[in-house]
Amino acid sequence: MRKNLLSATLLLVTVTVSSFIRAQTDRFAFAITDLQSTGSGWNALRKLDLKTGEFTPVLLNGSDATITAYDVSTRKAWKEIPDLKFGNFMQAPFATGVAATAYDRKNNRLYFTPMFIDQLRYIDLKSMKVYYVTDQSFTKLGSMHNDEGKIITRMTINPDGTGYAVSNDGNTFIKFTTGKKLQITQLGSLVDDPSNGGVSIHNRCSSWGGDMIADDEGNLYILTSRNSVYKIDVATKAAKLLGYIQGLPQDFTTNGAVVNVEGKILVSSAVNGNGYFVVDPKDWKATLYEAKAGIFRSSDLGNSNYLQTKPKNTTQSELVTRKVPDLTVPSKVSIYPNPVTNNQFSLQFGKIAAGNYNIELTNVMGQTIMQRTVNVQAEDQVETISIKSTFARGVYLVKVVGADKVSILNQKLVVQ
Repeated sequence: MRKNLLSATLLLVTVTVSSFIRAQTDRFAFAITDLQSTGSGWNALRKLDLKTGEFTPVLLNGSDATITAYDVSTRKAWKEIPDLKFGNFMQAPFATGVAATAYDRKNNRLYFTPMFIDQLRYIDLKSMKVYYVTDQSFTKLGSMHNDEGKIITRMTINPDGTGYAVSNDGNTFIKFTTGKKLQITQLGSLVDDPSNGGVSIHNRCSSWGGDMIADDEGNLYILTSRNSVYKIDVATKAAKLLGYIQGLPQDFTTNGAVVNVEGKILVSSAVNGNGYFVVDPKDWKATLYEAKAGIFRSSDLGNSNYLQTKPKNTTQSELVTRKVPDLTVPSKVSIYPNPVTNNQFSLQFGKIAAGNYNIELTNVMGQTIMQRTVNVQAEDQVETISIKSTFARGVYLVKVVGADKVSILNQKLVVQ
């Protein structure tokens, strides 16, 4: 009897410890990419092996409107009335692109929401069937077209299985359950911690976009597209600025983030196609991630690992909150005015070789919205670039590349 009891106890301990270890050892990340490595449609699901750096082929073509979707409540096939403008395009799982996902390991689901569609959806990764939540609005904000602030770009699931999502502007904070009965709850707006020194989670220039991860105490961390880091207290909704990621290329916008097996943060970019980076949460310094097979630009990453804030045998937090200045690199090209207030800006070319140069303007999602080629023949030549009055206010990236494919400018441009 005692022997059986001891065996049962050991078995229970083993199961408990094993469950804890498994919760922190996802050796993969789901990645939202384009069907092509250099594209920016954010319509394909792949899986990344964190150890080898290899991507699987496309697991789901989210732009395929012929895929059968199922209603979460009824479990029956769902079909929406075709949109007058877009036809049945909105029925595609990743219609309008996806920038927010969260991996539910317990139920083996990948939750997501399309950028301009107010609906929570998930993929059953066992069957690869797609389910839509049709009886509850996700944000209750209605149409999101032409309003980037409303878009959900940050999503994660914390250790207790609760999902959270945050809009670009930080004014929409959402909680959702991941069990049999899915329930969506609006939590209101995030608020700025008094220690932020005037930097706001709502600021378009510094705090929009990016991704969200959780720690072992249920706190959330937003890594914005402009590489600032906030810690979110779920109870108070306070967003505390921890610092800035240091060591990233000038044109790297953080768009995806997951915790790896070593407890560091792997970040991807929707803009920079040269590599991913690993960020150490002790000092927020980034180092290049080795991916011998090459990488896909990604708008979002997801797995079930979370930050460990309580090292063994101590109560001291591993996370050191240190602000790092936003460094700029001198360039052969200067840009002015910045911010832009009259729908145009100028580029002054310094001492560079004569020839053709390609100018590219991208938004925070890494989408190219303007391209132009200029021929430079003289030192200090000035080229004026007009932008459409319909451009949304916010931060853009200006990139200038020579005929030899060498980049000579990667600079943020603020449009007011």
